[in-house]
Amino acid sequence: MSSNLKGLLAILATGQALTAAQSEEAFGLIMTGEATPAQIAGLLMAMRVRGETVPELTGAVRAMRKLMTVVAAPPDALDVCGTGGDGAGTLNVSTAVTFVLAGLGVTVAKHGNRALSSKTGGADVLSALGVNVDVPLSRLPEILSRCHCAFLFAPRHHAALRHAAGPRVELGTRTIFNLLGPMANPAQVTRQFTGVFDPAWARPMAETLASLGTEFCWMVHGQGLDELTLAGENQVVEARAGQIRSFTLTPEDAGLARSPISAIHGGDPAVNAAALEALLHGAPSAYRDTVLLNTAGALIVAGRTSDLREGVAQAARSLDTGAALAALDRLRQETNRQETSRQETTRQPSE
Repeated sequence: MSSNLKGLLAILATGQALTAAQSEEAFGLIMTGEATPAQIAGLLMAMRVRGETVPELTGAVRAMRKLMTVVAAPPDALDVCGTGGDGAGTLNVSTAVTFVLAGLGVTVAKHGNRALSSKTGGADVLSALGVNVDVPLSRLPEILSRCHCAFLFAPRHHAALRHAAGPRVELGTRTIFNLLGPMANPAQVTRQFTGVFDPAWARPMAETLASLGTEFCWMVHGQGLDELTLAGENQVVEARAGQIRSFTLTPEDAGLARSPISAIHGGDPAVNAAALEALLHGAPSAYRDTVLLNTAGALIVAGRTSDLREGVAQAARSLDTGAALAALDRLRQETNRQETSRQETTRQPSE
């Protein structure tokens, strides 16, 4: 049991917030196994009931980043991901955006997980598409270079979170940990296009990332989704060179027609994988237009354009020329290359 954490819990018990340094200490103790389940649950709920602050988020992210397994990546690498938790069960948008961006030569270090609050998470749909999400960590920099994209499977990079897993499950409610993952990318990216399940968290997360050195990010929320949507007005909080601004955008701003959220309703991994592959083969749909809109936003964050309509045009070219599909094919081939080699070696003696 951590006596240090007891002191920090005493501060929280009075309704006060922790400083960034105190939060970093607290989460460092949690993630190194020095806190009891009761202490962890007490801290998480004290923060949740009062409302987590930017200094508390900042300290927790610092602690998480210190303990994560880092992946070397180009300095201009981008992450596209969402917090999850919107409960909408849509098709996989940020995963599809990854391949569209890679087809344009934008390097995407995509951080993600299996389904936790949705039917099909990024790891689930990629596995269904034949991508090996458990490729040796040592190969990820090479894969990023060759494919312009790689999947950074969160549990393999953030093993320290296992110490909080039990209390989180038993609490059964949203805690600060739901906000931390998108802010602790193992490739240490400084550009992020991130969806947020609740628009109230867009600005605090943007401020946190700005304080931690992020160069450019968009935190987006669309009509209840942790991504930009065709269904109506979208909310965006931008952090760029330390400056924060908020604005809204609509599908019409990008030259796209509106469509209800139900048009991108998804299913299990096989269903979502089939839809994603059809998209990459050029199938027109609300799913395609949703991916175009989100890719356009990501291209702005990547510095490839400053205009949504131009971003949509670039994204459409990636799909229509087959470049996005080729990016998926390369990732499948590269992530399974070592496994194929071992299988051939195993078979040779009996041939």
